[in-house]
Order: sequence, then C-alpha cells, then structure tokens
Amino acid sequence: MKDLTIQFRDGKISSVVTKLIIPAVIAQLISFVYNVVDRLYVSNIEGIQTQALAAIGVVFPITIIVQSFANLIGLGGSPKASFKLGEGDPEAANRYFNNAFISLTVTGVALTFVLYFLAEPIVVLFGCPSDAVVYATEYLEIYSFGTVFIILVLGLNPFISAQGHAVTAMLTVLLGAVLNIALDYVFIFVAGMGVKGASLATVISQCCSFIWVLGFFLNKGSLFKFRLKQMILDKKVMGGILFLGLSPFVMTFTESMIQIVFNVCLKSSTGGEDSVYTATLAIMLSALQLISLPLNGLGYGVAPFVSYNYGTGNGARVTAAIKFVFATGVVFAVAVYCVSMIFPQIYAFVFNAEKDVQVLIKSYLPMFLAGTIMFPVQMTLQNINVALGQGRTAVILAVMRKVVILIPLCFLLSHTLGYKGVYMSEGIADAVAGIITGIVIFTTFPKVIKKRAAETGASKSASKS
Repeated sequence: MKDLTIQFRDGKISSVVTKLIIPAVIAQLISFVYNVVDRLYVSNIEGIQTQALAAIGVVFPITIIVQSFANLIGLGGSPKASFKLGEGDPEAANRYFNNAFISLTVTGVALTFVLYFLAEPIVVLFGCPSDAVVYATEYLEIYSFGTVFIILVLGLNPFISAQGHAVTAMLTVLLGAVLNIALDYVFIFVAGMGVKGASLATVISQCCSFIWVLGFFLNKGSLFKFRLKQMILDKKVMGGILFLGLSPFVMTFTESMIQIVFNVCLKSSTGGEDSVYTATLAIMLSALQLISLPLNGLGYGVAPFVSYNYGTGNGARVTAAIKFVFATGVVFAVAVYCVSMIFPQIYAFVFNAEKDVQVLIKSYLPMFLAGTIMFPVQMTLQNINVALGQGRTAVILAVMRKVVILIPLCFLLSHTLGYKGVYMSEGIADAVAGIITGIVIFTTFPKVIKKRAAETGASKSASKS
C-alpha cells in the first residue's frame, strides 16, 4: 500500500502513467490477437473457410456479451476499490473485491446454462447464415463450459491493475493468448477437430488464465484478499459497483448488439444463404478492433492513477495524466487509420480471404473505418469518465453512439442500400458520435476535477480545525 501511494501520489506523472499504460495497451493488443486468432486459423480450414469464418463472426458478439457482464462488475468494482485505497480505507476496498468475486461467479454459472442449452436458437436469431449454423452451434456449445473461467478472469483482472500491478494484469491476458494460439493449431489441424477445436482451445486457455489470477490474489503481496464474510452481498457495495460499472457494461453490451444487428441486416438484405458477406464483416470488425482495443487500453491503464488522485483531490495530476494519455491516443489512431485507408486489402490478405471477400474488403473497409479517427475521444476518454466516477455521463454517451445513432442508421441504410448500407453505417455513426462525445467530455472534465479538488480541500480544512 505504501509503495502504491508513493508511486501514484508523488511519482513523475509521465513516467508513472507510461508504466501503467504500456502493459495495458500490450494487454489489449494481446486481447486483439486472442480475439482474432480463431478467425485466422478457421479461415485456413480447407473447404469451409468462409463458412467457418462467418460462424466465428456470429459467435463473437455472444462472447462480447459475456465480457460485458465481467465489465459490469470488474470495471465497476475496481475503481471503487481504488477510491477507497486513495482515501486510506483498505478494508472497504477489500469488501468491494469480495462482493465482485461472488457476483462474477454466480453470473458465470447462469450464463453457462443459457449458452449451452440455447446455442442453436441463439446463433440463428443473431443472423447466422444457413450454411454456417452447424459450425456456430458447435463452437458455442463447447465455449459455454468455459464461461465461468472467462468471466472471472475478465472481471478480476482489473482488481490486479487497481493495485498498480499492470504488468501482472498484462501477463494474465498474454498467458491466455499464447496458450490459445498453440492449442488452436493442435486441436484444429493436428487433431482435425475444425471449428470445435478452436472453441476447446479457448476454454482450456481461459481456465489456465483463471488459475494464474487466483494465484495472484492468494499471494501475500495482493492488497485484496478472499474473505468469506465479505462475500455476503452488501446492497450499498453492490449498488456502487453496478452504478459505476453500468457504463462499461453498456459500452460493451451495445457493441455486441451492434454486431448482431449488422449480422441480422446482412442476412436480411442478402437472403441469408451465403456466408461471404458475414465473413467480410468479421474481417472488418477485426480491423476496427485493431484501432479501438489499444485506445481502450490507454483508458484502462491510466484509470488506477486517475481514480487514486481523483480520490485524494489532486486535480493537477489528474489533468496532466489525461492530457498525456489523450495525446498518445491521437498519435496511435492517426497512424493506424492512415495505413487502413491506404492499404485496406492487407486485412483480406492476413485472413487468407477468398476472392469474393477480397473484393468487398477493398471496396468497403475504408468506409467502415472512416470514423475511427475519433476513437481517442470515444474509447480512451470515455473509459477515463468511469475512472472519474462519472458513470451516468459515460452511459449516456455510449448509448447515444450505438443505440441512438448506429443501430437505427444500420437498419435504415441496409433497407435502402442493401449490404452496402451495413458497411457504411459504422463509419458515419462513429464520426458523428465522436464529435458529440468530444464536446461533452472537454466541457465536463474540467468541472468534475475542479469540484472534487474543492471538496477534498474543504474536508481537509475541516479535519484540521
């Protein structure tokens, strides 16, 4: 606790923040690799590569729904725990951790039953082309058995970052990714299991990641400890977790809903018999993630620093950290954006896409990614919103971009332009929502930080008197 306090309170801002964001960004890049490795492997299964890629594309938003519940609890509880650490109350911080742990466990068990017993109806409802249903169902049924491990890894890892152990949190993701890459090859090609092998590799790798996370919290060096008496759900504690976690939950859940809407609209506008259009979308979404996930990582990485100093009322350190991270995000976004606009076909090459898919990627990927230039605002600063305890504002902005703008736009454009409208809607919505989000955030952040500094200053003055 002492080292954490000194580091966040007195350390050189650029140095401390860099140490936090580098592992977080690497973790997100690893997560990107983890998310796309199944698609990369199945796109090389001879004879069914397009159908297999479409199947993974349909199942992927379902896995994001699982992640959204992990974010609801993990990204809601870890900032609250950081606030309490900043206020010098480690006992209260530990209560948030234990309430989060038991909540994640119960949620994971419930989702296991739902995904296993309703696998086929879910993939059909979510827009799976008829020639890929069998592969999507097989993947989801096996994936369901790892849901508890997956949700615990994703939900507890933020509590590792909250203690300043950004490298350990990164290694959690790295472990799962490396194992998944290796096991994918073994199960898909060596054992000849095909799409089922990709799912089994995911389950086993996440189980190993869970053992790693569990070992960290059982170690004496962890500030958070498992306490049975603190696992009894507390209404006030859970209320705080769910309120603050609502923003990342909505941001993640609606991301899944968008992809489901994309798939449904593609199925409706193309007849639903051909996997080419859904496979193309799966590749486009991979390109989108390459930009969005590292920018999310910047926000996640700086969050413990921001939350701690916000808790102490040190507005100057909070502001300096935000400016540093935002500038970093802009440089990254512009660099990847330019490459994607100039060489869109590189993504088709990476996924070994068939000729029909290559043509669609070259024509429509620049439109699909047109609004990602605004992602430093939408991703990085949006996550910092949560670190500042501004859950309500973050939820409103997340809903505005995805539910209010993108989903209706996708239905409208797909109805008038067919599959082209689906591909165009993402770029238009991202650009419009990014401008609105930027105006709101740059207006509210200074007021929020100034108000907190005034509150803590008054509290300290009162305690001295």
